[in-house]
Amino acid sequence: MQSAEDLKKTASQVRRDIIRMVTKAKSGHPGGSMSCTDFLTALYFNVMDHDPATWTRDGKGQDVFYLSAGHLTPVYYSVLARAGYFPVSELGTFRKFGTRLQGHPSVEKGLPGIIQASGSLGQGLSAAIGTAIAKKMDNDGKNVYVLCGDGESEEGQIWEAAMFAAHHKVDNLIAMTDRNHQQIDGTTESVAGLGDLEAIWKAFGWEVIPADGHDMEAILDAFAKAKSLSGKGKPIMIMFNTEMGHGVDFMAGTHKWHGNAPSEEQCAVAMTQLEETLGDF
Repeated sequence: MQSAEDLKKTASQVRRDIIRMVTKAKSGHPGGSMSCTDFLTALYFNVMDHDPATWTRDGKGQDVFYLSAGHLTPVYYSVLARAGYFPVSELGTFRKFGTRLQGHPSVEKGLPGIIQASGSLGQGLSAAIGTAIAKKMDNDGKNVYVLCGDGESEEGQIWEAAMFAAHHKVDNLIAMTDRNHQQIDGTTESVAGLGDLEAIWKAFGWEVIPADGHDMEAILDAFAKAKSLSGKGKPIMIMFNTEMGHGVDFMAGTHKWHGNAPSEEQCAVAMTQLEETLGDF
């Protein structure tokens, strides 16, 4: 389990991985990956009860994670590799022909750490609920975590799942929303007007925990509160307030880096802003 200071260092390396992976592949989704880097780093290196050495897709006996916003594979693959699920050197194969590190998570090649293929937005929350119910039926005692995007939350299936989870008291489910206010076509407010997501989730019967998604201490506090509410009768949503492209000045706060790859020159500039702490792949 890493301390808050160590988590910050790991997160810096993960952001370097994201930029270098997407630049090398000349495609990918860096903006949202960087907005959720801090709390996904905390999740895998401090919060979740998991073991890469004994991990299996059935998730028995361990906490499990679903990436519902499936385009955020740069951060997902970096965190998995840095946590020991597969060699860090494999990050250099991102989006290459025949790679296990496809543009969206896939299970066909057996990449460790991936519970389910994802990428069709809106579906991951439903899948996570199913696993959470299975764990309750098995008296497994572990939690299920799932990450949704705020743009993804325009999908109707998200709200069908939200109703179902609250009605059936799926209280071993800890969901997260990356609230960076950006999606591929612009701000979430300009595209569909999401409004007050915290209030909406509360209205659907969930426990809601707002947190600064770039303050490591606040992130750890939010996860601790979420875990303390597990088993209390309600599903839990942590609303992480974040910034798209956080960590690199020319990428921060704009939807333009949702799915665009930096040039080699832009990558070099980004590297000057992100500390290398664990060694690049």
